[in-house]
Amino acid sequence: MFKERTEKAKEKLIDTDSSDEDSVIPSPPQAPATQPAPAAPPLNGEEKEMEAGPSAGGGIEGGAEEEQSSHGRQVKTPRWIRGCLHFRFPASIDPFTNLMYVLWMFLVSLAWNWNVWFIPVRWAFPYQTPDNIYYWLLTDYLCDLIYILDITVFQPRLQFVHGGDIVVISHCVASLLAKALGHSETNNWFEIINFLSLRVIRTTTYLLYCLHCNACLYYWGSAFKGLGSTKWVYNGEGNSYIRCYYFAVKTLITIGGLPDPTTLFEIVFQLINYFVGVFAFSIMIGQMRDVVGAATAGQTYYRTCMDNTIKYMSSYRIPKDVQNRVKTWYNYTWQSQGMLDEQELLTQLPDKMRLDIAIDVNYSIVSKVPLFQGCDRQMIFDMLKSLRSVVYLPGDYVCKKGEVGREMYIIKAGEVQVVGGPDGKTVFVTLRAGSVFGEISLLAVGGGNRRTANVIAHGFANLFILDKKDLNEILVHYPESKKLLRKKARFNMNGVT
Repeated sequence: MFKERTEKAKEKLIDTDSSDEDSVIPSPPQAPATQPAPAAPPLNGEEKEMEAGPSAGGGIEGGAEEEQSSHGRQVKTPRWIRGCLHFRFPASIDPFTNLMYVLWMFLVSLAWNWNVWFIPVRWAFPYQTPDNIYYWLLTDYLCDLIYILDITVFQPRLQFVHGGDIVVISHCVASLLAKALGHSETNNWFEIINFLSLRVIRTTTYLLYCLHCNACLYYWGSAFKGLGSTKWVYNGEGNSYIRCYYFAVKTLITIGGLPDPTTLFEIVFQLINYFVGVFAFSIMIGQMRDVVGAATAGQTYYRTCMDNTIKYMSSYRIPKDVQNRVKTWYNYTWQSQGMLDEQELLTQLPDKMRLDIAIDVNYSIVSKVPLFQGCDRQMIFDMLKSLRSVVYLPGDYVCKKGEVGREMYIIKAGEVQVVGGPDGKTVFVTLRAGSVFGEISLLAVGGGNRRTANVIAHGFANLFILDKKDLNEILVHYPESKKLLRKKARFNMNGVT
């Protein structure tokens, strides 16, 4: 029954002038055009798109472009096909963030590596024959097509930096020349990534390619003198490329154990190999040493700092338990943060960049603190730049009762306990991530700036510390936020008391 009503409603939508007494929704007798009424609920969700009517998707004609009828059932065009039909190539491409360009560069790299590695092989070795030359040429033409598309389609649309400005659209040859000249002002995409593993792969590729070219030259020299004509040349047995590559490895790395050259050509060839091996491989080994050194630079700095601290404590006969706690602090801080001092890393950046990083890293934590809710947003941004991250070990006193309060603490990770009582070990409350303490003394609420309780780290605790001086300098510019903070701190003090 529902299907019959649906079919009648569809006929009503297609022919708006006709109506009968059996129609689901009768047309007004004097209206020149009837409005399509909503159809009955579809039986199996097959007629859901019919409800849109002429007003959605450009009417019946527009809907017909996206749907196809098959055996009386409407089939929706796949989304990826519609995406391909409506795709428009961008007018400009950001080479650092555009995923399409990165994938395209991967394809270009494959074509470039094919030519770089196989052209010397085809020139030296007899791998290209009249029987398979068509396959080689087909691959060459495909690579050439990729290069042409890259030159004509992608490269003119790349954004580049010239004179400090980001040029989005290139209109003429002069702007393309400016791109070539100004390319040094922006880093290559792979240099931005600067992965140590990528540097290792790149250096290793240089090494393998030098050996590859030398193997091709050795086979060419052997064919020039005649295969097997002397003991020094390749004798033509076995796999030609593997045998020549083995010769290149032993020659350039100067392993030795090779037959002595006898002719003038062989002597000159071998001398050039030795010179190239000495200089090229010394450069590559130096690069590999730099890569390994850069990969372990942070670890070396961490070990140096800890060793110097331990040496200092040993020279002054610091108790062993204190030395062990210092070692634990170094180990946990390095494992949890990958650095010993975050501020040392950020001091080189401009204030705007430091603020951007602080917002991305810490704003989600600070904004959830009840004490700062309702405060000026810009005040919180200014406060983020002054926060210091400190790690406390289990059992460390964060602050003691009666001390002069000069800092306020925000728990980033871990837990702290407020303790007291006659024995000083009674736990009053446990504060977790997102909690704040020390604000009462810092804001001098109640006429004093003394700590009102002992706070001990319960396990490892990572805290943000805000100095009183920094907070006062910030609140000078935000009087309303200052009043709100003092009001909340006074309320917290009354709640504690």
